Amino acid sequence: MRARTPQATGVTALDHVAIPVSNVDGMVAFYRALGFTVQEGGQIVSIHFGDQKINFHKPALWQTETFTLKASAARPPCGDFCWVWEGSAQALSELLARAGAEVVAEGQRTGGRDGGRATGQSVYTRDPDGNLLEFIRYA
Repeated sequence: MRARTPQATGVTALDHVAIPVSNVDGMVAFYRALGFTVQEGGQIVSIHFGDQKINFHKPALWQTETFTLKASAARPPCGDFCWVWEGSAQALSELLARAGAEVVAEGQRTGGRDGGRATGQSVYTRDPDGNLLEFIRYA
């Protein structure tokens, strides 16, 4: 009898995303104020939420010509992130105000849940580097 070869399962999760940042101190303070866990390193700062993370590449890293493991045109701002918000609209409004985040748009949107068919209420803001942040609340 021949042994079965294990099947490859393909992509199972997103490990992390990395973006270049310019205003390191502002980004650290902003994401801490939003409740993210922040870990600061020599050339990278990471923000953590649940079991996910985003790496922020400091200018000393992404501006170095020898650092090539990045998108060829990566320059701040280049992120557009959507966070699932499980709290109330009032709690989100208060959190954004404490972080000094200005709401730039809001409305009903279709998000990624249920194969991209779920509808939620979204609030948009920008972080200190100008990346777009969406907070979506599903019913």
